[in-house]
Formats: sequence, C-alpha cells, structure tokens
Amino acid sequence: MLKGMHTDTERCVRAVRSKDARFDGWFFTAVLTTGIYCRPSCPVVPPKPGNMVFHPSAAACQQAGFRACKRCRPDTSPGSPEWNHRADLVARAMRLIADGVVDREGVPGLAARLGYSTRQVERQLLAELGAGPLALARAQRAQTARLLVETTGLPMAEIAFAAGFASVRAFNDTVREVFALSPSDLRTRAAPRNTSAGTAPGVLSLRLPFRAPLNPDNLFGHLAATAVPGVEEWRDGSYRRTLRLPYGHGIAALTPRPDHIACRLTLGDPRDLTVAISRCRRLLDLDADPVAVDDQLRTDPVLAPLVDKAPGRRVPRTVDEAEFAVRAVLGQQVSTAAARTHAARLVTAHGTPVDDPEGGLTHLFPSPGALAALDPETLAMPRTRRTTFTTLVRQLAEGDLHLGVESDWPEARARLLELPGFGPWTVDVIAMRALGDPDAFLPTDLGIRRAAWELGLPSTPAALTARAAAWRPWRAYAVQYLWATDSHPINFLPV
Repeated sequence: MLKGMHTDTERCVRAVRSKDARFDGWFFTAVLTTGIYCRPSCPVVPPKPGNMVFHPSAAACQQAGFRACKRCRPDTSPGSPEWNHRADLVARAMRLIADGVVDREGVPGLAARLGYSTRQVERQLLAELGAGPLALARAQRAQTARLLVETTGLPMAEIAFAAGFASVRAFNDTVREVFALSPSDLRTRAAPRNTSAGTAPGVLSLRLPFRAPLNPDNLFGHLAATAVPGVEEWRDGSYRRTLRLPYGHGIAALTPRPDHIACRLTLGDPRDLTVAISRCRRLLDLDADPVAVDDQLRTDPVLAPLVDKAPGRRVPRTVDEAEFAVRAVLGQQVSTAAARTHAARLVTAHGTPVDDPEGGLTHLFPSPGALAALDPETLAMPRTRRTTFTTLVRQLAEGDLHLGVESDWPEARARLLELPGFGPWTVDVIAMRALGDPDAFLPTDLGIRRAAWELGLPSTPAALTARAAAWRPWRAYAVQYLWATDSHPINFLPV
C-alpha cells in the first residue's frame, strides 16, 4: 500500500525522475522555484530534489499557493486508488466529494451522511490530505470548470454555475489562481483540441484517463452481456446507458481506446457533469491500480499465467447501487437472459421515459420508490423471491438501507444478510459491484467453482476461501480472472 506516500521523499523523487505514470494521483509534486505543481509523470526535466515538496492532493497544493502545470495538467490525473480499497471515514468522504455532495449539501450535509461531526470530518481530511472538504471540493470545481471551458462553447456564466461555483467572480478568481490563466485564455489555448465542437447542445465529449494496463474485454463484455434493454445497450463499439442524476437525467456512451476511455455525455442539466464523470469512472473501475493488483495475484502460481495472458482486468461496477441490488435479486438462480427479461419488464412498466435521438435507450431504471409502490402479485417470480424483492426495495425507498458511496461496507453487508432471501452470494456480488469492495469474493459461484476445479484449485467454498486468503485484498479481481477462463459472453469485448 502507498498510503501516505507523499511523506516518503526519497521514493517520490525516484518516481518523478522515472516519470512513472503509475503514481499519478497518488501524490503531487510542488516546485518551489516555479510555484507550480505537477503529476509524477510530468514530461519536463525534473527539478532538483531540494526544490521539490510533495503533497497528497491537488487541493493541498492549491492551498499552499501552487498553480497547476500547463504541460502535464495534474488536475486530469486518475483519482487515487486509496478511495477504491478503503472504507474508512476519509475514503468514504472522498467518494462523496467526488459525487458532488459538498456542492449540493455543504460540509454539514457531507458530515451528516457519514455520521460524524463536521469538525471530525475536517480534522481527518486535513490530517491525511492536507486540505479540508471545502478545499477539496473547490479543486474539483476548478477541474470541472476547466473541462467545460475547454470542451464546450457554453457561456462562461453558465459554466460557473454548472461547475458548482456560487458566483461568476468566484469562478474567475479560482480559475486564475489554480491555472494562472483566465477562463477565456484557457478556451483559446484549447481551441485546436476542442472535442465537442459542432455537437448538439448538452452533449460533451471527453477523455477518461486510467492507469495502464486496462483489459477492456471482461469489463465491457460483462456490461454488454447483462445490459437491461431500454436502460443499456452496446452500439457502434460503445457501451451506452441512461443515468439518474441529482438535477436531471443523462446518457453516457463509453468507448474503450488504447490510452483512455472516450466518454460522450448527454446531460439535461450541465450541473450534473461532475457527478456523471465520477459515476462513469466508478462504473469502469478507472481509478484502480492494476500493477499493484496483478503483482499480488501473480504470487499464486495458478493465477500467474491468467494474469500474464491478459493483465489489467477491472471489476465492472455500477452507476446506481440501488439499481444493482435490485438486479442482483432478479438474477438469483436464473440465467443471464432471464434476469435481463425480468429487469426489462420492470423498466417498461415503472421506469421513467427518456428521449435518445442517437440510439435505442428508452428509460431510466425505476427508482426504489417506484418499485416499492408496485403490486407484488404482478411480479413473475417465485413467492419467496417476491418477498426478497419487496423487502429490499421498501428498505431502500424508506432509507433504512444505504448502499451509496458513503456506505460503511461491513455495516451494509450485515444489513443485507438480515434481509429474507439474501445469502452469501447475493451479498458478495453486491459488495463487489455496488459497494466497490475490492476484496469481495464469491466462493459459492458456479462459474468460480468450475474454474477452480479446471485449474486444480480447491473447488469447495471453504477450501477455496482458505486458498484465496493469499489474494487479499484483491479477491474481487481474482474473481474476474477466474471467470475469464470460461467462454461466457461476459468475458469478450462485443463486436
């Protein structure tokens, strides 16, 4: 683990000298002689070690008076993998800040969601990241503003409010302070690479960075093979889906490229941009550290050939935790095709209609409130599963069960296990793909047991769990490699 890496000066200097992109997002280099801060892989000649200081976040650099480098654009680094594999207060807070909670609800709202006082949240964030929640949210607003300035033709006043600023003056001051350029200068410099020129209003095209390697096969294969008609589709080399967002709805089209994910967003309200990007990154597990994951799994001689054959597998996650939990119940003890059929019926009957001029998407997935109001007798499933379904959606709708980015993983697992019809497989698949627990494991899954048997691993759940202890804390990634030994469509990039 690299937690607190910015305090290891010698290691940080080595990373900067080697221009190692693996460490982008882990720490930031502030240069005392120039007053700028960079990502570790910045292409310029590294400064002398005595002129470098290291910070754990872009916000900490900005608070210390440093401006973002115009060459390496450190604000566009992948996010720190720390927030992927941790479920403590700081990690949960960072996931909420990325989801725009501070902009919408303020620091008191952030603290309330976490169940701590504002003072406790501020103290812990400051201690680990060198910046409090307001500064971290401000850094994110600056990044969103830059993205909108450079990739859209929106008027600056609209960009200011879409990025979450309270006033145009605050927007102008922040952009100048962080980037040492006015918003107009940013737009002028970006004109040759403006990727959204000529697109329809509300449509944005951007690049989502990731740490290499990234194997798209199982990631996009899983999303396409399990896609719910009307909500998701694979079209022209892109995975497309509808998004339920705080200020409206949107449509995301995600296309794998060798060095980035091409992302095309259609938003009803530009204020949802930050949240939409955060959820797309989370869906595709783009902030993972694949080198750390694969190095750990390679220590097992059985897994090593699988990793070497196709390194960089990610865990396909979700843009809506409640939606995934519902779909997990629909998928209990039935085929992938049957689960899609059940979900499609719910979508048609209870989903919110949307317009999609560019494809075949028709609805948002039904909200827990809409599903809690339906007549259980209309559900074409066994009575016991009907009880499981209705109990789940009622608890989600009433707020008794929280599965969002702020959720405490052990507590959420315990609450799920209390529900009727929830066994270890359902809880672990929700933990893996909805909660984002990188150590979730599925020893009772038939595909996992079959792969284990064929590879010579123990195939009984207890024995396999014991063997898998050496794969921790990345057992959810081991699941992806084991699943990939099968010829199921989830393992192949659609054509």
